[in-house]
Amino acid sequence: MAAACRGWEQSLVNLDLKNAQVLRPHGLVRETLSFADGEIVSETTGRAADLSGFTVLPGIIDLHGDGFERHLAPRRGAMKQMSEGLVATAAELAANGITTGVLAQFVSWEGGVRGPEYAANVFEAIRDTAPTLDTDIRAQLRLEMHLLDLYNDLPDRIRDWGIDYVVFNDHLPHDRLAEGRRPPRLTGQALKAGRNPDDHFEMLLALHARRDEVPAALDRLCPRLAAMNVRMGSHDDNTAAGRDTWHNRGATLAEFPETVEAAEAAQSTGATVVLGAPNVVRGGSHKGNVSAVELVTMGLCDALASDYHYPSPRRAALMLADTGMTDLAGAWSLVSEGPARALGLEDRGSLVAGKRADIVILDDKSRRVAATIASGRFTYLSGELGARLLN
Repeated sequence: MAAACRGWEQSLVNLDLKNAQVLRPHGLVRETLSFADGEIVSETTGRAADLSGFTVLPGIIDLHGDGFERHLAPRRGAMKQMSEGLVATAAELAANGITTGVLAQFVSWEGGVRGPEYAANVFEAIRDTAPTLDTDIRAQLRLEMHLLDLYNDLPDRIRDWGIDYVVFNDHLPHDRLAEGRRPPRLTGQALKAGRNPDDHFEMLLALHARRDEVPAALDRLCPRLAAMNVRMGSHDDNTAAGRDTWHNRGATLAEFPETVEAAEAAQSTGATVVLGAPNVVRGGSHKGNVSAVELVTMGLCDALASDYHYPSPRRAALMLADTGMTDLAGAWSLVSEGPARALGLEDRGSLVAGKRADIVILDDKSRRVAATIASGRFTYLSGELGARLLN
């Protein structure tokens, strides 16, 4: 069931969800959950729906996902209607119980769909299209930190794009470049970006050669972003010292730390530790880094993100609860309350009166998403639950 245009008053639903299991902050209870005018309310509305056989949970808040790329650029050259790609992305998010989705777009030396020119088009499309969608879609700029020539103008561009979340990456293959050797897959990467492989290699060498300039440049850039109230994060931290450096620059999120040491350092300074939900579902890192399950077990995780697979936050939270690593309230908070806190979104993340009516409803038998409601509007509805509500 497609969501109605946000401007239509009739798209807002006032409803009493009865006979379901409802996940409140303290745990599961069988009680009625009511919402009206886009908010959770304490009084019933008078319009009831029987949800026996279903579980009602807070909508998922995805802090970092790049699964949208295939919708915006399904094939090389097919990138002319990004707004339509964002509509498709919103539909996929809703089908997976995500009510707030942060789209992580690279600005990288990799070029192509991760190059600065393409990224500018993506950010402009999100800025212009997101307000027309019922799913709350936001942009994250993933900046390859060796692109020093972009630093001077970047704050102005960020302001124009309406971005309030920047994460710093370094994916240069420094070890290979230090030896003057070509990285693996260089030719394919260059051709995908429309570059001659030799020119691409020379560009990587030039970026690597300026590596000693990067720390001071970041020390100048980060205060400028902080003054604009831009939230900042580090990515793939692997040492405590490295994470502490990012803390001193004002980076309050630590995405996908690669070691226990780095995760402990992040959490000790109050940073939000964000782990990949696919890592939890898979049972380990595909790169051989510390397992997200291990970090969750140690209490070193504040939020789970979809990374590259939108079904994974729901699946990871349920798996953590099913295996007894935590109860459902604790597991689900990693995809709802934890991310809300990290983004400063005090109006969502839990099913409490006065919060936004951001809700996901799961079928108790299949554990699949039966419905998603964002700010009191249905963004996804299917199966038996759809039949109950429409009859």
